[in-house]
Amino acid sequence: MHQKHITVLGECVADAFTTPEPGTAPHALTTPEPNAGTHALPTPDPAAGTHALPTPDPAAAPHGLTLRVLPGGGPANTAVALGRLGTPTRFLGRLSHDVFGTLFRARLTASGVDLTGCATAPESSTLAVADLDPAGQATYSFFADGTADWQWTDAELAAAPLDDTVCLHTGSLALVRDPGGPRIEEFLGRVRSHTTVSIDPNVRPLLVAPAVYRERLARWCALADILRLSEDDLAFLAPGATPGDACDTWHAAGARLVVITLGERGALASLDGERATVPAPPTTVVDTVGAGDSFTAGLLHRLDAHGRLGGRLDGLTLHEVVDACSYAVRVAARTCSVPGADPPWADREAI
Repeated sequence: MHQKHITVLGECVADAFTTPEPGTAPHALTTPEPNAGTHALPTPDPAAGTHALPTPDPAAAPHGLTLRVLPGGGPANTAVALGRLGTPTRFLGRLSHDVFGTLFRARLTASGVDLTGCATAPESSTLAVADLDPAGQATYSFFADGTADWQWTDAELAAAPLDDTVCLHTGSLALVRDPGGPRIEEFLGRVRSHTTVSIDPNVRPLLVAPAVYRERLARWCALADILRLSEDDLAFLAPGATPGDACDTWHAAGARLVVITLGERGALASLDGERATVPAPPTTVVDTVGAGDSFTAGLLHRLDAHGRLGGRLDGLTLHEVVDACSYAVRVAARTCSVPGADPPWADREAI
């Protein structure tokens, strides 16, 4: 019998940040602006390493710039977190042959993620450059047009190994950017007959206008069993709506389970309109990079442990949802307690 997997479909992003000039103090890691376009400053696994873009000697080229590049991207972070929690996880991504693609493969593989379903892409990897000011605040430049993550073809998706998949999680930019986004939507429609579908919209307004997400959201709810989003996403997707009203709207559109993460206030879960709030544990927050992705991983991991993945969440109870969210907020809290998107390993610490 084949081992059952959770499969994550989406992008990897090379997150680059400027390093200080020789003789100056390094910038502190800080939390990026909400929904600033991509995750910034994640800390990789020791096995994954980092890549620094080569620059001339500053003495010889005083205007040179060194960038430190680390692996990121919401779906990839979720896959890493699932792998570290011990869930058999497959990642479906379009990975370039460039140096960043090598970095992505190293991080995912070191976290126990199966990459056999990935497509080898001729395009370049997506790059996000964070420029830190003296206070450690970041502004971003994106190199995302025509890059590998958005160019899914019908043939590549048709070749994805899904026979052993109980849940397919996707969202973020790969689901909303053309030309691949509409193809992924069609793909979800084909696989949901035998697979639970989870979507995290992960709104990134610097790259895609929120109106584009709002226009597509009803279609995503019709495809999704689970909709996980942040409080910031809620403000973009349903401006002026209360969380309860938004949940009811998305239930009516088709999503059975809606979970809204509320930062230090925990999470709101709504199962077919029956709601509960789960508090977050007290945490010394270093930053919140990757916290939402880790929450999603913890939620799916625990729902799988309850045996509720593989269909339309048949038999799922609000008690089980609360248990899954309670686990998920602990996973997210561990991620917030260290710099960057560095989710915990379940076999190394109690969660």
